[in-house]
Amino acid sequence: MTALGWLQIAVVFAVVLATASPLGAFMARIYAGEPTFLSTLLGPVERALYRFAGVDPSREHSALGYTVAMLVFNAAGFALLYGMLRLQGLLPLNPLGFGSLSPDLAFNTAVSFVTNTNWQSYGGETTMSLFSQMAGLTVQNFLSAATGLALAVALVRAFARSGSPTVGNFFVDMTRSVLYVLLPLAIVCALVQVWMGVPQTLDAATTVTTLEGAKQTIALGPVASQIAIKQLGTNGGGFFNANAAHPFENPTALSNALEIWQMLVISTAIIFAFGRTIGDRRQARALIASIGLILVVGVGIAYWAESAGTPILHAAGIDPAGGNMEGKEVRFGQAASALFATVTTGLSDGGVNAMHGSFTPIGGLVPMFMIQLGEILPGGVGSGLYGLLVMAIIAVFVAGLMVGRTPEYLGKKIEAKEVKMAMLAILILPVAILGFSAVAAVLPAALAGLGNAGPHGLSEILYAYSSAAGNNGSAFGGLSANSPWWNTTLGIAMMLGRFAYIVPMMAIAGSLAGKTRLTASSGTFPTHGLLFVGLLTGVILIVGGLQFFPALALGPIAEQVQMLAGKTF
Repeated sequence: MTALGWLQIAVVFAVVLATASPLGAFMARIYAGEPTFLSTLLGPVERALYRFAGVDPSREHSALGYTVAMLVFNAAGFALLYGMLRLQGLLPLNPLGFGSLSPDLAFNTAVSFVTNTNWQSYGGETTMSLFSQMAGLTVQNFLSAATGLALAVALVRAFARSGSPTVGNFFVDMTRSVLYVLLPLAIVCALVQVWMGVPQTLDAATTVTTLEGAKQTIALGPVASQIAIKQLGTNGGGFFNANAAHPFENPTALSNALEIWQMLVISTAIIFAFGRTIGDRRQARALIASIGLILVVGVGIAYWAESAGTPILHAAGIDPAGGNMEGKEVRFGQAASALFATVTTGLSDGGVNAMHGSFTPIGGLVPMFMIQLGEILPGGVGSGLYGLLVMAIIAVFVAGLMVGRTPEYLGKKIEAKEVKMAMLAILILPVAILGFSAVAAVLPAALAGLGNAGPHGLSEILYAYSSAAGNNGSAFGGLSANSPWWNTTLGIAMMLGRFAYIVPMMAIAGSLAGKTRLTASSGTFPTHGLLFVGLLTGVILIVGGLQFFPALALGPIAEQVQMLAGKTF
């Protein structure tokens, strides 16, 4: 580890905080329906979209109606994308003549992009036509991110309102998320990335002559536009198979810092917007302090693990001072690689600028564990906030048990229904991850896809289902997942991680919205100070992570023991 490496990390986090606060204020105004500097330009477009879709923006949904609208909208998006991928060979903008995807790969990919997971069992430049990339995957990058934002806003309204039967209009929140937040930022970031060297063209490939005189075909395409929303929407699906390690997706150290900023800024801003909406910005600062603490510690552990020498380097007679550079781009190094890996998994992004399967065992454990905590650090756009608020409900419930009082959070009494729904939501992740992993660890059809045996092979399985159920999308590269077993089960895990979590969360929103908001008294547990920050941090680590410790002990921790014994990992 070096001072320069830590300086890079600190600068990125500082810029994120400096820009997320004003963006959060802007987003709070957008979702409240207040005018902004974009209203004159985009207001007529917004109203025209409502008229075209037959949406009455003044009519709000109950929590049930909001959930049903969301599920129907996403089911339609899945069907459309699935059909597009199955018919890819017959559709336009396919200059390289790629064929249609198999049923299981089309199912996996359609589920992946609709759920904001962007797990990719294929190489983008060798599988997807330009039409599929633009009209299918990029469109869903916007819509899945907007869905997460809309759901978070609905839960925030449930806390802010008093005795309300409604939580907002799903289609209005979706439209505003795309028009005022995601699209303007994506346009600006795409232009900046083009300036940095990211391609944006309808040419599918170009042929060049190498230094050796051979001919080489280099894939191109509308890359910058997809990468912009890939990162801003915490989607993570790359245009190229190597994702953000590819020089056409992430050419320089500056573009790498921009992509990390893109991943973090909206997910952090929505927390600031939450504080403004409920009228208490201290609550937002408390949430950010808790998740920031875990995120910084995670970055520190990953950076230390990757920059430290290993016994294998010593045994090979190699100077260990350079640390572990396997699977990393030299233009980024250990600090930026560790930061990217921790951020992309603390979020639900899944983009990678280094191969997580090539990290040291402890370095690879960090991104896996960050996903297993629920991806709330700060999580996907919108989904991170509502996941964090579910954890906050559990935290105040625990505090209530300790002091013998009825728990309250933001003026709403937390009763049996809310706690039951919160626990149901939290249990989705371990059931999907550990359940599927247990079956895959003994099933020949699943084991055939592993590139490694022993603890690292188990880590590949655990990481795959953690990534799918956590709606992350990154992977340990040794797993060959393009088979009926992996495509189908990972797709099911993605749906469970997204929609099975949303349903109980929206049940909480409906219950809270109908409750009268109480005024804080001297007996109310304060949820804006250091005591709550410590309690919430403990709940995230214990409730979110403790259930995975036995599996981790058999995977990356056992692999670390092997490495220290001088064996190949």
